[in-house]
Amino acid sequence: MSPFDASGSKPNAERLIDGFGRVVDYVRLSVTDRCDLRCVYCMAERQVFLPRAEVLSLEELDRLGSAFVDLGVRKLRLTGGEPLVRRDVMRLFRSLSRHLATGRLHELTLTTNGTRLSEFAAELADCGVRRVNVSLDSRDPEVFRRLTRGGDLARTLAGIEAALSAGLKLKLNIVALKHDNAGEIPEMIAWAHGQGMDVSLIETMPLGEIEQDRTEQYLPLSEVRAELETRWRLEEIADRTAGPSRYVRVAETGGRLGFITPISHNFCAACNRVRVTCTGTLFLCLGQEEHTDLRKVLRDHPRDDAPVRAAIVLAMTRKPERHSFRIERYGEKPALARPMSMTGG
Repeated sequence: MSPFDASGSKPNAERLIDGFGRVVDYVRLSVTDRCDLRCVYCMAERQVFLPRAEVLSLEELDRLGSAFVDLGVRKLRLTGGEPLVRRDVMRLFRSLSRHLATGRLHELTLTTNGTRLSEFAAELADCGVRRVNVSLDSRDPEVFRRLTRGGDLARTLAGIEAALSAGLKLKLNIVALKHDNAGEIPEMIAWAHGQGMDVSLIETMPLGEIEQDRTEQYLPLSEVRAELETRWRLEEIADRTAGPSRYVRVAETGGRLGFITPISHNFCAACNRVRVTCTGTLFLCLGQEEHTDLRKVLRDHPRDDAPVRAAIVLAMTRKPERHSFRIERYGEKPALARPMSMTGG
């Protein structure tokens, strides 16, 4: 039983299947929209965060995560904002880890900016977390400070070191930015592979209003790959994770390198994931507005999770076939007004 004394669960008896026959077994659950950094491509410098009353309690997040596990979800990723700034978030990790112990959940993980990993790495490992994604777009302290609007690179690097020391497997997420880190990407890959970390490169996505124009930032990963192939031999491999990365192995480093290309190469045909915001809004596609309010169902039925499961199953029938991201014209508004920090990474 959960330490939150949530309502009872049932064994995995169902699978979530959308209208296109795709099995949804991966959920990214945001625990907060708040973050201790202000990355220029992610949010506005003076981002207005949600009132605390609108955010799900840890107990409600546990019920929601457990409802998805009941419906056959095998991977839960806790996201933000920055999940480790959520007060008492380790209570949630410890509670959800009970599903790892029973074998009903295969992986409990998170995406983090690394600033608080030094504090929590050992406890995360003790909870059964085995892999962590760390967002890091530059190893140059000045570039990092500018991209994060004041962040301290040393804190993230210390967090990475602590996580590796705790035995966690790390993957570095690097957003490719034309005028900021393009020239640094090869060195970052070599460094990460030297530390035993995987790397995923990500195209910037048109989510939320920010001060900069994304046509100035956007760098197609086809161009990045072409540049990398002048330096290294990239070997196609069949490795897949639950996420959207398409991996190669860099022959010279021995490490894995992933490409996440929402703009230049659509990967929606095999989509197996949905996102839930910290307010309990289930977004069926990162790049579409189709959603379901699960918070109301949770609060209308505080001791019964059957209506929550029913709402999730019904929502899957409306999952879109694909997103509609594009970055084409200077000054064009983002595809969606909600920021990434609201939706979860």
